[in-house]
Amino acid sequence: MKILITAGPTHEPIDPVRFIGNHSSGKMGIAIAEEFAKEENEVLLIKGATSLSPVNPAIKQVKVQTAAEMFDACTQYFSWADVIVFAAAVADYTPRFPSATKIKKKEDEFSIELVKTKDIAQELGKEKRDNQVVVGFALETNDEEQNSREKLKKKNFDFIVLNSMRDEGAGFQGDTNKITIIDREGNVTNFDLKNKTEVAKDIVDYTNKILIQKK
Repeated sequence: MKILITAGPTHEPIDPVRFIGNHSSGKMGIAIAEEFAKEENEVLLIKGATSLSPVNPAIKQVKVQTAAEMFDACTQYFSWADVIVFAAAVADYTPRFPSATKIKKKEDEFSIELVKTKDIAQELGKEKRDNQVVVGFALETNDEEQNSREKLKKKNFDFIVLNSMRDEGAGFQGDTNKITIIDREGNVTNFDLKNKTEVAKDIVDYTNKILIQKK
C-alpha cells in the first residue's frame, strides 16, 4: 500500500529569527511511519520542523516548515495514497505580515496580526475516496471525547486518535503516549500508557482492520 503520513510541528515566521510554533517533536508520526514501513508498504513522510528523522531508509521524506508548505505537499500526494495519517501538529494561525528583517525590541507592547491557516485535513477530507483510509489526531485538554467526535465528522476521518493532556505520560515530546481511538461507527477503544513504538503498532493494526472492512 501507499501510505502518506504527516509529522512534527510547523513554524510560522514572525521574522527571519522568530516564529510561532508548538511543542510537537514528531516522534509519534515518525513511529507510525516506521511501523508501516516494517510491513513493506511504500511510505511517504511529510515532516515539519523537527530535527528527528526515521531510521528506515525506505521511508521517503518531504521536509516542510510552514503550514502552507505542508498543505501544498499534502495536496500533491493525497490522491496517491491508500492511507493518510494526519499526525502533524499544524499551526492554526500564521502572521499576516512576517518581517523580512529582524524586528528590534522598542515598544513596551508589540502586537502581531494573525490569520487562520488552511485546515489541511478538512480540505482534503472533501476529496477522500471510499477506498482510502484517513486517520486524524486530536490533542485535547477538556471535553475530549465530544471534541474528538466533532472533529472526526467534520474532517471525514475513518477514525481519530485522541490524546488528553490530562493523562500523565501523553502528549508532546515524551517517549510514551496514552490514546483512545474513536471510529466513525462510534466505537471507542481505550489503550494503556505505552511506548510510542507500541502505540504506533496499535494505530497501524487499527488501520489495517478498517482496510479489511472496506474490501
